[in-house]
Amino acid sequence: MPMSQLSRHLAKPTTSLRNLGDQLSFHGNAYAHMPRALKHYPKEVVRLLAEVSLGSGALALIGGTVLVIGFLTAASGIEVGLQAYTSFDNIGVSTLSGFFSAYFNTREVAPIIAGIALTATVGAGFTAQIGAMRVSEEIDALEVMAVPPVPYLVTTRIIAGLIAVVPLFAIALMMCWLATYLVVTVGYDQAPGTYQHYFDTFLISSDLFLAMVKVALMALVIVSICCYHGFRASGGPAGVGKAVGKAVRSALICTMFIDLIFAIAVWGGPSVHIAG
Repeated sequence: MPMSQLSRHLAKPTTSLRNLGDQLSFHGNAYAHMPRALKHYPKEVVRLLAEVSLGSGALALIGGTVLVIGFLTAASGIEVGLQAYTSFDNIGVSTLSGFFSAYFNTREVAPIIAGIALTATVGAGFTAQIGAMRVSEEIDALEVMAVPPVPYLVTTRIIAGLIAVVPLFAIALMMCWLATYLVVTVGYDQAPGTYQHYFDTFLISSDLFLAMVKVALMALVIVSICCYHGFRASGGPAGVGKAVGKAVRSALICTMFIDLIFAIAVWGGPSVHIAG
């Protein structure tokens, strides 16, 4: 093996460690500037908040992030309704379909679909925006004008994402519940009162709060990762495309990892209650 190839192989572990350190330092710097961003750039936060919720360009024409998340979670809710009723009907307890919606839609289905939708719409868009500014030297121009790029470009987006995720997740959860309800009561002709009784019995108020915390954590990680890859983009338009790909892959993996760890830590113990 030539010495150049050997040196590259030996340098891979240290390169990965250096990249991880750079990313953690970047995230810490962005989080530390949250008070400054709120104080000096409130108009930018409001503008980004509208962009996160309603989208921009072609995404805004189809209803923005709200419609994308609503459609995806509704489709997932339909699948939950189909599987819940048919599975429970096979063992003669189809009346428990409301339990399935209250339990799984709230804890797992709506949060994970919302995280995936945020990655595909908001996260990818932020990477492309900041990456385009990097390769066109707009970020360098901000530094020349004494405008700190991390608080102005990154921290404001993180704050907007954290604020917008609350109503977005509320819409996602309601669409998920509604889709499952319609499938079971209209599609399979179950009595609405029966469905609602078991749904109300097994819906725990603390689950709503914990699911919101999980989605907020996902949003924080997704926006942070996507902004980092956009900020570090290089190599012209092709480099921006590569940065978007890296950001989406990393954000999706972290979203699944957060969902797994959160489910084990919060709902994986023997003391977890099924009903309120």
